[in-house]
Amino acid sequence: MQNPTPVRGAARELLTQLDPEQVLTDGPGYQQSIRLWNGAVRHRPALIVRPRTPAQVQAAVLAARGNGLPLSVRGGGHDCAGRSLCPGGLVVDLSSMRQVVVDPRSRTAVVQGGATAGDVVTATAPYGLCPATGTVAGVGMTGLTLAGGYGPLNGRAGLALDNLLAADAVLADGRLVTADPDREPELYWALRGGGGNFGAVTSLRIRLHPVPRLVAGLITYPLARAACVWERLNAFLAAAPDELTVQSGLVSGPDGSPALFLAPVWSGSTDRGEAAISPLQRLGSPLSAQTAPMPLTQMLRLNEQWAPAGHHYAIATRTLTRFTPGATAGLAEAAATRPSSLTGIAVHHFHGAATRVPLEATAFGLRRDHFVVEIVAVWEPGDERACHHRAWADATSGALAPHALPGGYANLLGPDAHDQAAHAYGPHTGRLLAAKKRYDPDRLFAATPLPTTGYDTPAQRGTWSAHGSKPR
Repeated sequence: MQNPTPVRGAARELLTQLDPEQVLTDGPGYQQSIRLWNGAVRHRPALIVRPRTPAQVQAAVLAARGNGLPLSVRGGGHDCAGRSLCPGGLVVDLSSMRQVVVDPRSRTAVVQGGATAGDVVTATAPYGLCPATGTVAGVGMTGLTLAGGYGPLNGRAGLALDNLLAADAVLADGRLVTADPDREPELYWALRGGGGNFGAVTSLRIRLHPVPRLVAGLITYPLARAACVWERLNAFLAAAPDELTVQSGLVSGPDGSPALFLAPVWSGSTDRGEAAISPLQRLGSPLSAQTAPMPLTQMLRLNEQWAPAGHHYAIATRTLTRFTPGATAGLAEAAATRPSSLTGIAVHHFHGAATRVPLEATAFGLRRDHFVVEIVAVWEPGDERACHHRAWADATSGALAPHALPGGYANLLGPDAHDQAAHAYGPHTGRLLAAKKRYDPDRLFAATPLPTTGYDTPAQRGTWSAHGSKPR
C-alpha cells in the first residue's frame, strides 16, 4: 500500500497552486478520471491532478518527483493496459486541456494534450481540413500521435506522427520546452514514434490536409471466403493509389457469425471515389456492400460502435508484410474460435506517403508496406471468463507469430510484450534509449513499452499490467 505521507505532501504542495477541485483523492471528479475506455482496468491512483495550464502540469510533475510518487499522464484514457493510471501514484489528467486552435491559412492546428481525435476533427471540419488521425473519435490525439497513428489518411498523409510539427512538453525536471526541428531536435525525433516516455506533452502543433469529404464504407464477405479474398487483396493493394487506404478484419455479421470486412477510405476527389473502391466488391461474392461520401466525423462515429467504452478488452498485435496462406489461415481460425460475438480483429493498412518518410527521420521503426493486426478480445462486465478471453488473444498472437515481423506497433503492445518491444523500433533502439537517458534519466515517465536493453533493471519504473499487478 502506498505510504500516505508522500501523497499528503504532494497534495499540500499542489493546493498552494491549484484549486481544490483540481487536486483529487476521491469523490465524483476522481471517479470520472479513473473511468477508462477499457472497463477491465481497476487501477486506483493515490492522487489525481487536473491541470488547466502548462504551468500547472509543471507543478504536478515536480510534486510527484519531489515526493517520490509514481507518475502517469492521462489523455484520452484509451490505452488498453490502462497505463494512464498508475496505481498508488499521481496522475496528471489532461482532460481539462482539450482546446484546438485552427489556422486555416497555414493548414495547421495547435492541439492541447487532452484533446481527443474527435475534438480535432470537429474543430477542423468547418475549414474543409482534417488531421491524419486514427479510426475512432475517443482516442487521445496526443497518445495516438506520439507512438504512430494509423488511420484513413495513412496513404495520402502518412502517420499522425509524420504530421507533428512541434510539441510542448514538461520534462522530468519540470522544464517546459518546445521540441521542433530547431529547438530540442533530438526530443522532437524521439517524440515521433517513441511515445509518451519523455515528458508530459501539453500541446501539439500538427499539419492539416484539405479533405472536406471522404468516400468510405463497409464491404463484408463470408468467413469461408476470407483466405481467397485476402489473397486477392494482396495484389489489389500493391497497386493502390495513395488516396485509398483499406482496413480489413473480422467482425460479427448480421446473424452473429464471423465475417470478413473491408473498410475502404478514399481521400481523393469524391467523383473518383466509387470507381476506386468498386473493385473491392469483386474480390468474391460479398454479403453486403455500402459505400458513400461522408465527412471524417461521420466515419469516426460509425467506427465507435465496434469498440464502445466500458466493455472489457484485451489486445494483442502482430505485423504482417502480406496476407500469406499461413497468416490468413490463422486469422480465419481465430474468428472461428473466438469466445464472444463482440470480439474481432482489425487489420491496419500502411502504405503510400507513410512509406516515403526516411526511416531515420523519426523514431518510428518500420517504413515498408505492411499490415498491423489488432487482435481485440471483448467481453461484457460481469463475464467470469476473462481469462478465457485473454487466452484467445494470446493464442491468436502466437499463431500469427511465425508469419509476422518480430516487433509490433508500440501503441498496441502490452507492458509484458518484452520480446516484441525489443524489435518495435527497428534500428532506432540505441538512439531512443539514449534520448530516454538524456531527458528522463530516472524514468519518471512510462507510456508505451520501450526496449529494456541498456537499463539497470529488467523493467521500466511505472509500467504495469491491466490485470491489477503492482508497478514494477
